Amino acid sequence: MARPTYRNLGKSGLRVSNIGFGTWVTFGGQVTDEVAEELLTVAYERGINFFDTAEVYSAGKYVVHSLCTLIINTRYSPAPNIGDGNPRSSYIISTKIYWGGKAETEKGLSRKHIIEGIKASLGRLQLDYVDIVFANKADSHVPMEEIVRAMTFVINQGWAMYWGTSRWSTMEIMESYSVARQFNLIPPIAEQAEYHYFQREKVEMQMPEMYHKIGVGTITWSPLACGILTGKYDDGIPIYSRAALKGYNWLREKILSEEGRRQQAKLRDIALIADQLGCSLAQLAIAWCVKNENISQVLLGASTVDQLCEDIQALQYVPKLTGAIMEEIERILGNKPHPPDYGSAVHKPKIKLKSDSTHRQFLRNFSLAKIFPWGKT
Repeated sequence: MARPTYRNLGKSGLRVSNIGFGTWVTFGGQVTDEVAEELLTVAYERGINFFDTAEVYSAGKYVVHSLCTLIINTRYSPAPNIGDGNPRSSYIISTKIYWGGKAETEKGLSRKHIIEGIKASLGRLQLDYVDIVFANKADSHVPMEEIVRAMTFVINQGWAMYWGTSRWSTMEIMESYSVARQFNLIPPIAEQAEYHYFQREKVEMQMPEMYHKIGVGTITWSPLACGILTGKYDDGIPIYSRAALKGYNWLREKILSEEGRRQQAKLRDIALIADQLGCSLAQLAIAWCVKNENISQVLLGASTVDQLCEDIQALQYVPKLTGAIMEEIERILGNKPHPPDYGSAVHKPKIKLKSDSTHRQFLRNFSLAKIFPWGKT
């Protein structure tokens, strides 16, 4: 049976399974607490060591703390004390901060909400700390220095080990890194970004540069594009699908749009490749994401144990994605992102950089000059 392998998260020392388990819609929305606990246990026993949560998921009601209880009860009895053998050290839990409540001060990335949000998350999770806290959206209303200082404070207090970003632009990530280096603070170690057949440019064209220049790793989410890539929407919207849930009108409209129909046509061609490999359309889509060596981890979601096991089994097809097969998928998709064309005089950069090290220094100085026009302090 296929099991995950482990990779460093960016250039940090944190080793994460190449697939993680996300709790976006599933927990509190589509499954009972009992099924959620079973999913967590199966994921852990199959080698997944990363469990992703957020303060907004399921309106703040979590069952992720059940993972701690289940691991202690089923694999470590009696429950160990703090110290050697503590099972908490065997897995990674993340949370995300931005949307915490309805009040104006209960959302965003102010120092107040970051600190109050992480403490509230720890209370719901019944944990002393999370391994990573992500800023779940950039916040243009808060100075970057305030965000980075607050995240550094959270880490220094022992409430988190690392921090990262989610759905930030590469310019915003670079700005946070520049601020951290300017004031001797802690920079982010990873960005969470959407990635699948039809969402590629950021992960394939921009994030590798972030890794090589400042060590930021990439965790991707929605490898099945909210279920679109499973093929289940080929004949419309199934009554028990995510697109049929309340509040998912945007997904229904996306599926039924002209672009959605074109995507389904491409998926029918890709399904022929899946048949040749002996896997499902969903497994091929997950394997295609994992195949990208620039990605530290692909987050999965599941509402049944059978679905989770099938998704994990996608790992056995990653080595079977030969160059020829990847080229055939590329031909069908027809959307391979390319770097911008600087050939014309109109678009040619005005500044020519002599070396990669010069480029790094230029980016750093440019960011700092932009953020701190008064110079270093």
